[in-house]
Amino acid sequence: MMMKKYLFTSGDINGIGPEIVIKTLNEIGNLRQYKFYFACSPTVFYQTCKKIKPKFKFSFSEKYNPDSPTPVTILKLKNYKISLGKPTMSSGKSAYDSIKLAVHLAIERQIDAIVTAPISKIALNKAGIEFPGHTEMLAEWTKSKNFVMTFLSKKMLAALLTIHEPVKNISRLITTKKIHSVLDVITNSLKIDLDIPQPKIAILGLNPHAGEDGLIGNEEKDIIIPTLKSYAGNVLIEGPFSPDAFFANRLYKNYDLVLGMYHDQVLIPFKYMNFGVGVNYTAGLPIIRTSPDHGVAYDIAGKGIADSSSMLEAFRYANKIVNNRHKNA
Repeated sequence: MMMKKYLFTSGDINGIGPEIVIKTLNEIGNLRQYKFYFACSPTVFYQTCKKIKPKFKFSFSEKYNPDSPTPVTILKLKNYKISLGKPTMSSGKSAYDSIKLAVHLAIERQIDAIVTAPISKIALNKAGIEFPGHTEMLAEWTKSKNFVMTFLSKKMLAALLTIHEPVKNISRLITTKKIHSVLDVITNSLKIDLDIPQPKIAILGLNPHAGEDGLIGNEEKDIIIPTLKSYAGNVLIEGPFSPDAFFANRLYKNYDLVLGMYHDQVLIPFKYMNFGVGVNYTAGLPIIRTSPDHGVAYDIAGKGIADSSSMLEAFRYANKIVNNRHKNA
C-alpha cells in the first residue's frame, strides 16, 4: 500500500494558521503510514516554534521531494514580513503563495489532499488578489465549474447553494439550473467521498416560513419546489423547509445533508453546534481539500493558545475522503 501524502498550507501568517498546523502535526506528524508537507516560510515556522515546540522530525526543502527523509517536510516559501494580529499585504501574498503551491502539487497528483489553514479576505485584497476565498481559487485553478462549499461534522453535514454573495443578490441566483447543478455535486460527493450509498437531503427555503405558499416571497413556489420535483438524480430530497422550525425541531438529524440557500442560513446553526470541530470541504473538485471552519483569529495570534481541534478534524476528514475515493473509484 502506497504511503499517503498530505500538504498543510500556512494560511494567514499574521493569524493562528501556522500555530494550529504545528499543533496538528504534533498529534499526527510521526504516524508512519503518512508523509506530511507544510508550505510555510522558514521565518514563520521558526517564530511559531518559539511558542509551540515541534514533536515531530522535520526537514526543509526548496521544492517537493517524495523521498524526504523526515515524516514532515517544510516546503520553503518566501519570507514575507510578519505583523501578528492584523491583515497585511505580506500576509495576503504569503497565504496566496502557500495555496498556489498546494493546488499545483495536488493537480499533479504529488499529494493526496490539501488541508488549508484560515486566510483573510482583507489581506488578500491588500495584496491585490481578487478571489473572495479558498473555494473560488480552487475552482478556477482546477477548472471546476460545478463545485459546492460543504461543511462536515459528526452532528450535521451541510452545503450552500450560494457562497460569498451579498444578501441582495441571492434571490436572482436561485435558478433551476443552479439547484440541479448543486444537487448533482453533493449527491455524487455523499456517495463517493463520504460513502453514503443512498443519501437523504433536506432543502431549506429562502423566505421566512419557506414562502408561506407565495405570501412571503415566490422563490419557493415558482422555482425551488418545481425544480425539486423535476430533479432526476437518484437521491431522496425533501423540502423546502422553514429554516427556523427545521433547526428548532432538530430535523437535521433525519437527513444526511442539509442544503441552504445562503451563507449564514447554514453557517449560524452549523457553527453553533460544531464550532471548534467543524470542517469546510469543497465538493466537486478533482482534488481533495479540507479546512477548519473558523477564521484567522488575529486577536489571539502569536499567543500559543489557539485550539487546533478543527484543523485536526480537517485532516481526519481529508484522510477519510481519500480512502473513500479509492474504495469507490
